[in-house]
Amino acid sequence: MTTLTVRKTIPASPERLFAAWTTPAELVRWWGPQGVTCVDPSVDVRVGGSYRIGNRFADGRVSWITGEFEVVDPPHRVVYTWRLDDAAEAERVSVSFEARGAETLVTVRHERIPDTRARDGHEAGWKGCLEGLDTYVR
Repeated sequence: MTTLTVRKTIPASPERLFAAWTTPAELVRWWGPQGVTCVDPSVDVRVGGSYRIGNRFADGRVSWITGEFEVVDPPHRVVYTWRLDDAAEAERVSVSFEARGAETLVTVRHERIPDTRARDGHEAGWKGCLEGLDTYVR
């Protein structure tokens, strides 16, 4: 098992970024690395609540990400389990939003990743997501 941490400073408030991260109507506008479109997200933002996000790739294939919220502390932090398609073991994602003046440091920590190949894929995905979020809120 391995862990990945990705950070990006974005010129928006923690409140704005937390809302963009947890609202389906906003997720479809920024989620996913380049070439991936977010489809049919559902989000029940409460401890024990579930979420489901579809990633549609350029070839039309859709991968589903599902999980449950373990920590919901708006606008500072959200922690949730992460299952890609029908993975047997759940990974864990923690996202924090730390105010830095007029900007916010967004930190994504992805834990319980099974191997380095998966970690490398997640790293590209998270960097793409943070770029998309940055572009969306500007």
